[in-house]
Amino acid sequence: MNFENGFYTALGTPLDENGNLVEASLRNHINQQIDAGASGLLLMGSMGIEAYIKNSAYADIVRVAADEVNGRLPLFVGIMDNSIVKVKEKIDMIGNAKIDGVVLTTPYYAVLDTPQMVNWFTSIADASPYPLYLYDLAVVTKTKITLPVIDKIINHPNIKGIKTADWEMIQAIGRKYPNGDFECFYSGLDSFDYANMMGIGKNLDGMFSCTPHNGRKMFDCIKLGDYALARKYLDNILLLRDTMIAHGLMYSFTYCMNQLGCEGGFHQDYCLPITNESKKVLTDTMKQIGEI
Repeated sequence: MNFENGFYTALGTPLDENGNLVEASLRNHINQQIDAGASGLLLMGSMGIEAYIKNSAYADIVRVAADEVNGRLPLFVGIMDNSIVKVKEKIDMIGNAKIDGVVLTTPYYAVLDTPQMVNWFTSIADASPYPLYLYDLAVVTKTKITLPVIDKIINHPNIKGIKTADWEMIQAIGRKYPNGDFECFYSGLDSFDYANMMGIGKNLDGMFSCTPHNGRKMFDCIKLGDYALARKYLDNILLLRDTMIAHGLMYSFTYCMNQLGCEGGFHQDYCLPITNESKKVLTDTMKQIGEI
């Protein structure tokens, strides 16, 4: 399946104080993204704190998201974990929900060599009823998905693509497999404008969750070939991201999502609240860039 160019949003996951899904908030979040023109959604990626969600909430989150999306755009689901049997268990939890693929990093507890990575991805691809997309997130997992790994698994009938910020690897895949059925989703937020100029048109990131207005504007400009104006909207997104990082990324993410009318906590449960001063800075920044 070939997916259209545009922005793909890694959704946040709104939870209550007991770690249960805030259903109305997730539905609202999804519709904000659809209204903004997102080309697809990733549920429970890294911004969606998949690794921190309790098992009893996992299936409910997938069910609600699949029900709300209802085939209006592609929906991918994160299945990251630290063993093949645990990943298979998550796939079983998805049940028969209508989704378009599952997304998987390397394990985030141990470092894998190339044969282990090949075994990891192919074993799960063999078992999955859904297409498998790789998630290159070495900053967290400590194991980089490399081109030699791609070479060994790209012809697997159920491995369909990769999410990566590795510009050179995307170019290498394009050169080496120009006619292949292997999607590349670029996640290098800082260079989305330039990536599109160079023909890399599928951009995936969690910051679109709290910047739907700027995401829409940026990609409207890209469609018109106005990369100078697109850069302005990308700079707005980067300004909010950098402000969030300066004041505590994930709790700031919760605050920004709440300002957009999406209730619940979008952060890990060990995060400490941000100060009122930080909230004011975030509010001012969201107003400055036109999100509220």
